[in-house]
Amino acid sequence: MPGLEPADDPVVAVLPIHLSTALSPNIHLHQFPLLTRPLQVPPSAAQSGKKIRARIKPKAARLEVHVPVDTRPEVWNKDRAQELGQARATDDAEKNSESKKGRQSSTDQRLSEVRMRSERIPERGTYMLGIVRDGHLHLHPISQTHQLRPTLTYMDTLNRKSRRTKTGADDESESDEGPPPDPDEPNPSAAAKKETKPAGEGRDVTVSIRKADDKGAQSITGGLTAARREMLHVLRVEEDESWEGLEYCDEETEQAQEAFEAVFSKSQEKLKCKSDFPSLFKHIQGL
Repeated sequence: MPGLEPADDPVVAVLPIHLSTALSPNIHLHQFPLLTRPLQVPPSAAQSGKKIRARIKPKAARLEVHVPVDTRPEVWNKDRAQELGQARATDDAEKNSESKKGRQSSTDQRLSEVRMRSERIPERGTYMLGIVRDGHLHLHPISQTHQLRPTLTYMDTLNRKSRRTKTGADDESESDEGPPPDPDEPNPSAAAKKETKPAGEGRDVTVSIRKADDKGAQSITGGLTAARREMLHVLRVEEDESWEGLEYCDEETEQAQEAFEAVFSKSQEKLKCKSDFPSLFKHIQGL
């Protein structure tokens, strides 16, 4: 720690470092900023046999984790779940994100899961997974970093439906002119016409146009157009790519234990550093 003498902060142990790339590029760092409890199936959903599911779009590097909701009556509104589930089914149909086999039937469209959607975070430098075991530090590179948050795109669908319903109700109220007039009553007097103000006299307006640098303007416009075109192309490619199902394995499964053991290197070969300090610092961004 800063300000402490070496005698006050002695070296406790020197750990040998083992570097492994056995699982590259399949080691990802997944962050859940809005998750307030462990990523597990709620007990009420586990009793009915529900499990966490996952899917991925490899080319777009987009990942989704579907977690069953807690359906206890004290924390869940069944009627609201039906309404939101119908909105999600409509949203899925518009995006064609679900296959016909995987879609829910029209009779059961309840909101039964929370979808955690990933957003890839650009890496600055190289991230490593480090585990200390038996006095050895084992390192494995992390290839991608993702932050997963609940996706609520079905709320947009529900809002559009509500606006259409409200607009239709307003149109019906405006078209209703009330009951027919009583023939015994005199006709209402016509509204007095508003006086029209005489038009003002015409004025001469002088406009000057300054010619800009055509070459510079064309390059700026072309650059913005190219960036916009590239962004739209990326979005279109992601929408056209189909989801691929993944098997979700938590830390207690046999598959997870096998992957965990693969992180540790069994090699005893000693590595030698061939880089000197000037070249090492030269390739570090920000220094």
